[in-house]
Amino acid sequence: MTRSTKLLDRRDVLKIGAGAGVLGASAHFGIAARPAFAADFEQAPGFFRFALGEMTVTIVSDGHLEIPASVVASNIGVDELRSYLSARFLDTDINYGHTNHVLIETGEDLVLVDVGSGERFQPTAGKLVENLDLAGYAPEDVTKVVLTHAHPDHVWGMLDEFEDDLRFPEAEHIVGAAEFDWWMAADRVASLPDDLKPFAVGAQKSFEPIADRLVKATDGLDVAPGCRLIATPGHTPGHMSLIVESGDQTMLVAGDAINHGYVAFEHPDWRPAFDFDKDLAVATRKRLLEMCASDRMLISAYHLPFPGVGHAARAGQAYRYMPALWRW
Repeated sequence: MTRSTKLLDRRDVLKIGAGAGVLGASAHFGIAARPAFAADFEQAPGFFRFALGEMTVTIVSDGHLEIPASVVASNIGVDELRSYLSARFLDTDINYGHTNHVLIETGEDLVLVDVGSGERFQPTAGKLVENLDLAGYAPEDVTKVVLTHAHPDHVWGMLDEFEDDLRFPEAEHIVGAAEFDWWMAADRVASLPDDLKPFAVGAQKSFEPIADRLVKATDGLDVAPGCRLIATPGHTPGHMSLIVESGDQTMLVAGDAINHGYVAFEHPDWRPAFDFDKDLAVATRKRLLEMCASDRMLISAYHLPFPGVGHAARAGQAYRYMPALWRW
């Protein structure tokens, strides 16, 4: 690999504060005081179900994450970013990212995209299994787990709260070959700055228990009927997304390739701090947005406002996120 192996610029890491602890710890991002309206209210069950052709799709929440708002765009000035966020009624200090897991009933398989962060990242997340139960599913029902990439909020929920057993014990697990190989390199932990070593330690501890049931995928793999992986690198070296097709309907499950409900659409060339290869991530983001706009394809993305399903509408030289509406 000719590019730098740094996931984040060190200045970006310092913005996050203490960062995430190793797998099994309860460490979470150090965040400033939350605004007064953000009280910890009890909420309704975190799932949303709809039909996609002959398939049933359920969006299941793992909760939400809180990170400094400054990391959503690392290549523009602080004042410009704060003005942009404020104009859209968004917090200018904290970015609230929902965590939307896509669960697909194909008729033959029950496919889950990503496994969340479990109890190991932030206390506001780790609700995936609870919300699966409320939606009527047990972890043992899942037959395929697709891992878009190996960041903490997508793979650290691989094991149960006791770190003894797989959370989805009956499922075949699928990850991009390039993603697996990058994180599992023998020198990966040592090659990263201290702030980022926990990311690699956590990825390796997540992959090791599934070694005997892991499919290392390449672009175009059909993981289940109507579910095809596509390579969407940039956010991480081997990030993968999923195309789901049934009847005359198609949905892109974008993972973190499209990672903000406003910025990613309106300014796809702004570079989030967490993007590994920022130039490649921009190219991938623009390619996906244009594909979805041209084909009127549904988009589901991990950190969009729950339930995180909508469309990309062209708006000048960029796009606008249009949340999908269904008849109740």
